[in-house]
Amino acid sequence: MRVSGKPISIPAEISWNNKAGVLNFKNAKEELSYTIPAEVNLMQEGEQIWFVPNSESVKAKALAGTTRANINNLVIGLTKGFEKKLELKGVGYRAKMEGKTLVLTLGKSHLDRYNAPAGITITTPSQTEILVYGSRKDIVGQVSAEIVAFRKPEPYKGKGIRYAGQKIILKEVKK
Repeated sequence: MRVSGKPISIPAEISWNNKAGVLNFKNAKEELSYTIPAEVNLMQEGEQIWFVPNSESVKAKALAGTTRANINNLVIGLTKGFEKKLELKGVGYRAKMEGKTLVLTLGKSHLDRYNAPAGITITTPSQTEILVYGSRKDIVGQVSAEIVAFRKPEPYKGKGIRYAGQKIILKEVKK
């Protein structure tokens, strides 16, 4: 079965509507919307929705699956949310929050600062841990990638910012 054929069950705590090809989802805290491509039709039965391509073209079939995956991520984001955990490895590497700004000490001559975008919550449970939380999976991933880009893990000692559980293959020391 193709991804687009799998139904998405919408929980009771999420209200939604379809106006001219724009799906709006709303829970108690926030509202998210998604525009359905013209090549895709929305099918509904009760509180389940799924997506059907308009034609048999490869593009229409691909867009139907992509639309289904994106809508499913919006529903999951409104119910549970998405979280990425980052770790700092290195002597003197620290992270702390000052209001909505993440301040990183990464062994440079200056501090690196990152302002959290709207809808994203960044917390630092300890000096070497960063939690990025939000309802949009794509934005949580993008913010995490931007934070990691301040100091990517280097291959000789493994120092830098990495995702929790990420394995760094260390190179042998230069001879």
